[in-house]
Amino acid sequence: MFIALNDRVYLNKNKITRVKIDEVQDGIRIRFYEGEVQVAKSQKYASVEQAKAWIEANFK
Repeated sequence: MFIALNDRVYLNKNKITRVKIDEVQDGIRIRFYEGEVQVAKSQKYASVEQAKAWIEANFK
């Protein structure tokens, strides 16, 4: 099952083993991992709650 990360990137949900919400200097991003390797990162979010809402809407 693929989900659209943005207008050009699609992720294979079946291969994602870990999702991490990370606070960086310019905002909050969601990082996607296959095992120990980071394969993608999301757009910037204003709050952790917005990032969690995106994960819940797309991964459950």
